[in-house]
Amino acid sequence: MLTARGTLTPTTRPGVTAAGAPRQAPARVGSWRPNLLEVARPRAFITGITGQDGSYLAELLLSRGYEVVGMVRRTSTINFERLAHILDRITIVSGDLMDEASLARLLQQHRPDEVYNLAAQSFVHTSWEQALLTGDATALGVTRVLEAVRLVAPEARFYQASSSEMFGKVLEVPQRESTPFYPRSPYGVAKVYGHWITVNYRESYGMHASNGILFNHESPRRGLEFVSRKITHAVARIKHGLTDKLLLGNLDARRDWGFAGDYVDAMWRMLQQDQPDDYVVATGTTTSVRHLCELAFSAADLDWQSHVVQDPQLMRPAEVDLLIGDASKAKRVLGWEAATSFEQLIEKMVRADLDLVAHQLR
Repeated sequence: MLTARGTLTPTTRPGVTAAGAPRQAPARVGSWRPNLLEVARPRAFITGITGQDGSYLAELLLSRGYEVVGMVRRTSTINFERLAHILDRITIVSGDLMDEASLARLLQQHRPDEVYNLAAQSFVHTSWEQALLTGDATALGVTRVLEAVRLVAPEARFYQASSSEMFGKVLEVPQRESTPFYPRSPYGVAKVYGHWITVNYRESYGMHASNGILFNHESPRRGLEFVSRKITHAVARIKHGLTDKLLLGNLDARRDWGFAGDYVDAMWRMLQQDQPDDYVVATGTTTSVRHLCELAFSAADLDWQSHVVQDPQLMRPAEVDLLIGDASKAKRVLGWEAATSFEQLIEKMVRADLDLVAHQLR
């Protein structure tokens, strides 16, 4: 069963009874208490809530009885498409990772029990073109959130979105929590800083701060600039006769791809542990971009070799050739493992993009 703060026993998982039936999310004030009618619902604060992970995490937390507050950066065009189906159930607030005062103000106002820092400049290719912005948002932005939590909401539990890109030119296969980092992009370097500053605040101030080292995770909500979605969306456009070619970079790069909807559950489980820690979240399998193309085009009854063209201009200045994660610690401690296979993921994404493009053509 679940003990106080969601610690696991061998027979149960967080949010699930021994019989497998969903359990209401216990409210938490200091620690979980049994009478849900007498205490407030737990409150989560999510930066980057409009992104792929933010939308899936918001859904998960709502299903577990949380109040969800999501921070967005005020721009002339804010896209709430991923949140449209739950927008009336969450609170959206304006803030910025570049502005510590806005972070402190929001935390003071909403007093969250859990803070999930998912916001970043997260596109690897762009990080070479906007290296300073990437460093300021993806690296120093983490420090600003941590400092605001430390000063305003020190009892809140903190999650930092670390990345498999930190491993870069891998020094060990598979990669686990103890594998040395060797980042190969400004994005990867910035993520290493964010990871270690989270560890530093945990050890310096006793904060409940955990890092989730998530390997590539995709979904139909993935941005079109990411290679997985670029491929599945192109498949749909080719199938509907809107284009004929897909330009890609390195087809031999290998990644450990999982489903984002599975991975946000691991984030939540980290913050239910008595002790903060760092965890690799991955499937333990690796697949090339070339094989991703084969599966995606095959799902639409197309021959990928007739449509995919390798473009040297899309090659990274410094490539990450192989990523494959060892998530045995997450399975052992959190009771987490990936539920969606790579084949199921690509099928899901292709079908969603076929429907999307068909709808746009009506």
